Amino acid sequence: MSKVIGVVQLKGGAGRSTVATNLAAELARSHKTALVDCDIPQGTCASWYSVREQENKAGELTLETAQGHQELLAVLDKLESYEYVILDAPPRIAEVTRAILMVSDLLLVPLGASAAEIWATTDLLDTIEEAEKERPQILTRIVWNKYRGYTKSAQELTKAVRKELKVPALVTRLGYRVAYSEALARGLSAAEWGDKNAREEVLALSREVQKLLRG
Repeated sequence: MSKVIGVVQLKGGAGRSTVATNLAAELARSHKTALVDCDIPQGTCASWYSVREQENKAGELTLETAQGHQELLAVLDKLESYEYVILDAPPRIAEVTRAILMVSDLLLVPLGASAAEIWATTDLLDTIEEAEKERPQILTRIVWNKYRGYTKSAQELTKAVRKELKVPALVTRLGYRVAYSEALARGLSAAEWGDKNAREEVLALSREVQKLLRG
């Protein structure tokens, strides 16, 4: 049975597609993995995958799209044989977003070090809390993105998130690196792009996610 990972965040530009594409590319190296772009017509993940295919880099990774919740459920039925299915949600509470919350084993919430993203995440976590009443087994984790831990503001916001959001964060943090945007534009993961630090972050993200899902 597939392990379903939903990547959700209401704030645009927080890094949903960065997390989804890098995690999908890395998991696909050793597992049957599918990436489902539910942010249509924006379609960042679909565009990334299209470039990846043109460069003959798709490998074992499959991409699907789902514009609504019924389409998502049909796609998930089709992907039953896959070990991992990653869902990239739209930046709003839509019916497909609510469906993602209800079908995911693990919810990853990308968060950058800005007050606006924390405010948006507060609203999202209220909706996740409602989903957890029906599916208490859902795991939710914050993923720090564009993180600069050496800055005072990032340190202060990290403390604020621990206090206000009360949701655990992954140990792995994705740094503020040009490698992520450069790789995305070329249909690659940051690990494939060649930045050593970004590569280590992506590998660590994949390992931590797999460990969480193994329980």
